[in-house]
Amino acid sequence: MFAGLAAFVFFSIQPVSAQTFTDSADPAAAGAPHAESRGGDFGAGRVGAGFRLGSLGFGGEVAVRVTHSSNVRGGFNFLSYSRGYDNNGIHYAGDLKWASAEAHYDWFPFARALHLSPGLIAYNDNHVDSSASVAGGGFFTLNGVQYESNPANPVNGSAKLSFNKLAPTVMVGLGNLVPRSGKHFSVNIEAGVAFSGSPKIALNLAGSACAPNGTNCQNVATNSTIQTNIQGEQTKISNDLSPFKYYPLVSLTIGYRF
Repeated sequence: MFAGLAAFVFFSIQPVSAQTFTDSADPAAAGAPHAESRGGDFGAGRVGAGFRLGSLGFGGEVAVRVTHSSNVRGGFNFLSYSRGYDNNGIHYAGDLKWASAEAHYDWFPFARALHLSPGLIAYNDNHVDSSASVAGGGFFTLNGVQYESNPANPVNGSAKLSFNKLAPTVMVGLGNLVPRSGKHFSVNIEAGVAFSGSPKIALNLAGSACAPNGTNCQNVATNSTIQTNIQGEQTKISNDLSPFKYYPLVSLTIGYRF
């Protein structure tokens, strides 16, 4: 009788025991949180990319989410533009060529669109190359001294403007390339400054320059007085452009989160 009762109890509790073991091995049954309850942005894409237009040119950038309130972001820019201009009687035919790469750390203090972004232009090849010329018989000024370009050997040469290869940056903006809301498309507007140092100017001239009355013509490349005035002209141009050591940064990015 006792043996039969024991057998009945044993076989009766087997399904319950097996079910209890199965439930305890199931993380969901053990109280593991579901993905849906772990926060609004859990499981959202961590990478976003966009097309950018700004004061550094056209380009693109990619951002990767680091924490709930921060991203790291990198991008590139380029721009090519040509135009002629005159300065102190010298005609310059300039080719502006902007090319740069940058990196930023985006901090969202309120975990929303507003962000602060310290960064670095890690590669700065922004420069302007120009040819320089003065038509024969034309008048021009170097460092406040007036000359006449010799009709028999007109003044000609080149000029170049360049910046430091590295430039720290600080930016503030609205938008997030990796939206925490679950949306895919985004708009990012930013403004800031690059500490690029004073632009460097190189002015090289050749040909022959004369006194304003057409006498005493001298070789521009070898005459020490004219070369001193060329150096003085470089300094004046550099001083005129010195505000650009704080290069303004403004950009608009249209992005997509993957």
